[in-house]
Amino acid sequence: MEDKRNIPIIEWEHLDKRKFYVFGICMTMMIRVSVYPFTLIRTRLQVQKGKSLYNGTFDAFVKILRTEGTAGLYRGFLVNTFTLISGQCYVTTYELTRKYVSRYNNNNAVKSLVAGGSASLVAQSITVPIDVISQHLMMQRKGESMGRFKVQNQDGKRMLVFGQTKDIIVQIFKADGFRGFYRGYVASLLTYIPNSAVWWPFYHFYAAVVWHWVPEQLSSLTPKDCPHLLLQAISGPLAAATASTLTNPMDVIRARVQVEGKSSIILTFKQLMAEEGPWGLTKGLSARIISATPSTIVIVVGYETLKKLSLRPELVDSRHW
Repeated sequence: MEDKRNIPIIEWEHLDKRKFYVFGICMTMMIRVSVYPFTLIRTRLQVQKGKSLYNGTFDAFVKILRTEGTAGLYRGFLVNTFTLISGQCYVTTYELTRKYVSRYNNNNAVKSLVAGGSASLVAQSITVPIDVISQHLMMQRKGESMGRFKVQNQDGKRMLVFGQTKDIIVQIFKADGFRGFYRGYVASLLTYIPNSAVWWPFYHFYAAVVWHWVPEQLSSLTPKDCPHLLLQAISGPLAAATASTLTNPMDVIRARVQVEGKSSIILTFKQLMAEEGPWGLTKGLSARIISATPSTIVIVVGYETLKKLSLRPELVDSRHW
């Protein structure tokens, strides 16, 4: 007998792929616009020495807005939008890997763990060069730079966005060659593969736990009546906060390796510990969780909605919100 308290999962074979990709790109772009300022703040907090410029997430937000305006919160955004490609590769790899793993092991936690890690490996191979460039653009403060490279303004005038991007690309290539665009690749893998591998199992775990917290008198709810999206909107941020906390130390090291041009993860770790102690590994965590929470709600609700909207016509009546 089917357990009515299980949350049904829409799998890859249930989807109309054309709808899935069109809706997916639109959803991802909306998410990027909403959370990018906190991504920028997190990066600046992680790279700065101690509290030389900003005392925390809110302080950084106010100071950037005051000195650089709204545009300052979106430095490097246009370059960062190219990660839309990696985003689609991520979800495709995730869904296909789940399908493949289910042939050998149908445990949802195992499928999520393997699929999440595999998807992150593929996505990071595409994302790292884009991240390296966009992070250097994020570091361009008004009149100075927090990173290795500085955009060279011409005749005292600010360069246009693509002029700045070209300038940064040229400087990275001159300094490090093609390898410079993959600086921090290993650190990125050590950050995002565990993050993704941990996030999905925790997401499904919290969803099941929260649903079983529903009062017993509601246990007779049919799947059609079950507020699945509400439960997933709660479990998603819980999973994001857990994954962010566990992987933030490596995320701090990743940001420093990529922005400061360091070549060794171990030496970067030792320097950080020597300069700022264990607390240095928590830098940017609050900004990371703040950006992850709303974005995760949008991602979870949006992704589940996306999959619902992308269902093959003959399956629409068999899956419910």
